[in-house]
Amino acid sequence: MQKKTNILRLAVVAVLSCLSTSLAFSQATRTWVSGVGDDANPCSRTAPCKTFAGAILKTIAGGEIDVLDPGGFGAVTINKSISIEAEGLIAGVLVSGTNGIVVAAGPTDVVVIRGLTFEGLGTGLAGINFISGGSLFVENCKINGFQTGIGVAPTAGLTNVFIDNTTIRDSRADGIQFAPTGSGSVVATVDKVKTENNISAGVEADGNSRVMLENSTSASNTFGLLAEGPKATILLNNVTAFGNGSDQSTAGGGVILPEQLSLFE
Repeated sequence: MQKKTNILRLAVVAVLSCLSTSLAFSQATRTWVSGVGDDANPCSRTAPCKTFAGAILKTIAGGEIDVLDPGGFGAVTINKSISIEAEGLIAGVLVSGTNGIVVAAGPTDVVVIRGLTFEGLGTGLAGINFISGGSLFVENCKINGFQTGIGVAPTAGLTNVFIDNTTIRDSRADGIQFAPTGSGSVVATVDKVKTENNISAGVEADGNSRVMLENSTSASNTFGLLAEGPKATILLNNVTAFGNGSDQSTAGGGVILPEQLSLFE
């Protein structure tokens, strides 16, 4: 009887070991999505997934999701280090009444979003809504028709943000808003960015946020540049503000330091 029990235990351990190994190898360092893919696929290049949400489940932390061909790939929540890449393709995230990409990652996680077009149809909440994480890179993106184009609002820890070669337009509030709360803080570099026709600010710094804005244009917003709160600072280098209700504005101790700023009335 004892022998049978031991054999049964060994069999159970073997099965659990196989399941664990299977789960560990079910995630890949690089996965793929396609407009004609299927989330039931393994997300390989020859059998791609349909959505970012489907692909992220099959991508290991620190891995990369690549877009194979044009398509709309849906909203996704990112909870680990990941890169989503779509250079040279029309790769979209189209949503209504919700966020495009939510970043709710760990304190040392690095998230890269490159080459995507976001459409909020006038009712989307945020194209990119950053809640937590170590670093965020947004490169070569277009964001249109959200409440906020890019919102960065960590509640704890230091977050580094890099936004490069990106256009944000027609937001119902801010194009880009840095608004950490609690013990959260943000250090951001915003380079070669256009914020256009946003109902509130093109770029807004709130809370404990320090923003370097360079080689950029802010046009036809209510506020071109806005810094609010005693710890909010925007440093400008080669920035053009044009046709805004107020090209630059501060409140509550916020500071804007223009080194090379062109103002056109």
